[in-house]
Amino acid sequence: MNGKELVEALRAGQRIYGTLIVSPSPHWIKELQGIDLDCVFIDTEHIPLGTHDLAWMCRAYGAIGFAPIVRITSPDPFQASKALDAGAVGIIAPYIETVAQVQALRGAVKLRPLKGRKLQEILSGQNQPEAELTNYLKQYNANNALIVNIESVPAVEALDDILKVPGLDAVLIGPHDLTCSLGIPEQYDHPDFDKVVRGIIKKARAANVGVGMHNCPSVDQEIEWMKAGLNLILRLSDIVFFKKGLIKDLNALRQGIGDAASSEKLKHNPI
Repeated sequence: MNGKELVEALRAGQRIYGTLIVSPSPHWIKELQGIDLDCVFIDTEHIPLGTHDLAWMCRAYGAIGFAPIVRITSPDPFQASKALDAGAVGIIAPYIETVAQVQALRGAVKLRPLKGRKLQEILSGQNQPEAELTNYLKQYNANNALIVNIESVPAVEALDDILKVPGLDAVLIGPHDLTCSLGIPEQYDHPDFDKVVRGIIKKARAANVGVGMHNCPSVDQEIEWMKAGLNLILRLSDIVFFKKGLIKDLNALRQGIGDAASSEKLKHNPI
């Protein structure tokens, strides 16, 4: 899936499947090739990835048909531009709460290479780009997807206006931070959380904007939200799957030989 296909699928409500890749090991490229994935989520907000590692990961995953979606460390248009230069085709901006933040990111993702006063006048509505420039910008940025994290009560309250920003392709629910903002930390089966999630899904799809969730703790819950319209599915991460498999096999070995099984439980990773 390339960037243009990602944008079209997000807006059309087509389900897109991906996972978070933490490790920059080149062996992952060979191991994942052939798996039915549409995209990979590369997180620089919580994972200490340098520009070099980020760039080769984006280029390598893009080369095997997985659209590289990068979460930047803050809703900074300069960081968004840098990630796109590294090879990202989708930008996820964390902890968005205002229309102004989304507009600034729109300038970096959907109106590049414009900068300075001309860009600000277009974003503010004071001026419109010339017809020739409009066509150029549309073609130049056709492979760039703009996605914003909805992770707080203020973001939910501002959602109607956020969804009106031109060029917004999807919203991504951050379950850990959102439950904390709601005052019910990590209670992912709480009815208040379910109500908010379903409200976000309904509004996003009504606006022809994609909607997803990363690191949803329960497959059964995620299926129910997919039935409601959730269409960007970023399932767990390489490190979480490794830990789950390791705990399972170590306990099977211990039990099989008569040793005490480990009491360690897999905790939900909020990343």
